Amino acid sequence: MSEGGSRIVLHACCAPCSAAVVEWLLANAYAPVVFFSNANIFPHDEYALRREEHKRFLSAQGVPYVDDDWDHQGWLRHVHGLEGEPERGRRCQACFAFRLRRAAEFAAGQGIPLLATTLAASRWKDIDQVNAAGRWAAGQVPGITFWERNWRKGGLQERRAQLLKEHNFYNQQWCGCEFSHRSSEPPR
Repeated sequence: MSEGGSRIVLHACCAPCSAAVVEWLLANAYAPVVFFSNANIFPHDEYALRREEHKRFLSAQGVPYVDDDWDHQGWLRHVHGLEGEPERGRRCQACFAFRLRRAAEFAAGQGIPLLATTLAASRWKDIDQVNAAGRWAAGQVPGITFWERNWRKGGLQERRAQLLKEHNFYNQQWCGCEFSHRSSEPPR
């Protein structure tokens, strides 16, 4: 990792979405600190599996990693009343805001003014929702700028697929919350 690079906090959801982004940041003179803030993931075993997979990849890259508290109850309170929303609905917007606010607060505490998220790398997420939540979170924490970047472009989606295979990542098929998992199951 380049010690002289521009410091950035990268909120990260999982290893598959992070790998190409981290690789790009390192190749472009950034010094990322990855912040794993995903209180939405349930149950805790799923959270732990994603966290450990992420740590395995970042350790091999020499990239600093910080695990946020798994505050699933706080997250549930934050999305209360939105449980029945469809994927890419208001629940997702609230979820992104919850997680990115925590990331913005972490960045401020570290004295790192730039924040980005790998949520913008997932083809399953609405990029406009991700960016709106990032702007909102940065607006709540003085001194933080949210970098609106579509991490799916510039060959990164293809590189994501390559890295997924190269590193044999656990590749989940839903965002992690119990509500999205329920909607990803086939009807009975």
